[in-house]
Amino acid sequence: MRLTSKGQVTIPQAIRDATGIVPGTEVEFDVDDGAVIIRRAPREGAGEALVARLRGSGDVPLSTDEIMALTRG
Repeated sequence: MRLTSKGQVTIPQAIRDATGIVPGTEVEFDVDDGAVIIRRAPREGAGEALVARLRGSGDVPLSTDEIMALTRG
């Protein structure tokens, strides 16, 4: 496997399948005694990122209490 001039390398499909690495997966690199280790990055904060992305995107002019009252009948 060769490194491109941009510092890129293709992770073989079998390794991606075995580790669950798919397009968009965050990865991290470590160096251990001269070897490079690549692993999926911890998904800490994934919930916070989703909430931040969705916050303010609603268009219903009701409060949470009003919505809960409607769903409870």
